[in-house]
Amino acid sequence: MTQKEADARELGAHNFLVSKDEDAMAAAASCFDLIIDTVPVNHDLNPYIPLLDNDATLVMVGQIGPIEGPNTAPMVFGRRRIAGSLIGGIKETQEMLDFCGRMNILPECEMIKMDEINTAFERMERSDVRYRFVIDMASLTA
Repeated sequence: MTQKEADARELGAHNFLVSKDEDAMAAAASCFDLIIDTVPVNHDLNPYIPLLDNDATLVMVGQIGPIEGPNTAPMVFGRRRIAGSLIGGIKETQEMLDFCGRMNILPECEMIKMDEINTAFERMERSDVRYRFVIDMASLTA
């Protein structure tokens, strides 16, 4: 088990799929009703489209700009869709927070003091941040 899989399972994932594992990807064909793609740069969507079930959707969140041309055959024959969204509004954000509350989904954070912000930024540049930093505003001095 990789560290990423261990982390995902610790956070509550029931299943784990590695997109570079061709056999696992083939076995997962037509298994998803929804895929939320949060990759913020140009990337190939073609490996993910066959994972969608009939009448399912891949939603790109936050990626702006060109994408690789999708192969339309799996889209047409499976009635699959690609959609996009920059961000939800207040209503959608509240629905997401309510859902997280019902399901006990909590963020993984590392609390830092205001005077640790430069160190945190350096760690971020080194990719030494596991999830996200949260600044303890009580540590802010006037």
